[in-house]
Amino acid sequence: MKTCGRCHNDIEKTYKTSLHYTTHGLKQGVAPRFTKSEMKVFEEKVFEKSCRSCHASCGDCHVKSPVIGGISPGLIKGHRFIKRDEGKTCALCHGGRVYPEFTGEYGGTADIHYQKGMMCVDCHKKVELHGDGKIYPSRKEIKDRPLCINCHKPGQETTEKAKSAHVQHKDRLSCQACHSGGPYRNCYDCHLGAGATAKPAFILGKNPRDKKTVTTLRIIPTVRDTFKSAGIKMEGFDRLPNYWDTAPHNIRKRTERTRSCEVCHQEKKDFLTAEGLIKNGSKANKELIYAPKPIK
Repeated sequence: MKTCGRCHNDIEKTYKTSLHYTTHGLKQGVAPRFTKSEMKVFEEKVFEKSCRSCHASCGDCHVKSPVIGGISPGLIKGHRFIKRDEGKTCALCHGGRVYPEFTGEYGGTADIHYQKGMMCVDCHKKVELHGDGKIYPSRKEIKDRPLCINCHKPGQETTEKAKSAHVQHKDRLSCQACHSGGPYRNCYDCHLGAGATAKPAFILGKNPRDKKTVTTLRIIPTVRDTFKSAGIKMEGFDRLPNYWDTAPHNIRKRTERTRSCEVCHQEKKDFLTAEGLIKNGSKANKELIYAPKPIK
């Protein structure tokens, strides 16, 4: 990074504290589950040896493909520096969930933005990727992160039905709750050194960051004995839920929820229920259960 910084000094300064380089979000995401002593063990035995292997330096995006699981596909275009090639950089690190959902490779329909020819950096700008010099707990706190309403301004709908739906659901429902095209990847039962099991699912419930809003939820695969092999019991496991708000990259203008109000308000399809909660999960999961009210 110092070599690149000789010419790109402004980027080097901010990138040092970016989430891509520090992977700070991974640490902060799980930290509330630990006691102080457990956190120390996590930082020494888990974070530095496992999570930190995901951090990206300048060359991992502009010269060679990033190393995943100890394996790298090598140089992207020989020894040439490239400005962007999402299929060989973004896709490799974010290829477990986001990229396959975006392109339709996970089994569903490709995201409408991808079908229109858009790629990752059309929405995710340089300030988000390179950082702005501040240390953020997670990507959710970045001010200039992509938002649907940046392009799709409220009030510019072309039909009265769309205008009415957006007014009625404003501040109650996330955009993806209605416009996510179908099931997305969820991971279960993560164990240190053994990984997790992935399955498709579509889950709606209260946003753990803002319980006034209903959104799409993705299962966080941390279970009570995830870090048992490292000697961590996670005494604060129940402080966080196993479901977290997510923005699946499989957006469609029309979905079964946009076509019919009954899907949510009568059938209550895909909503998180007490019976549907994962077994032996966090007690905080119950706080995200939501049942839509019937409409007349």
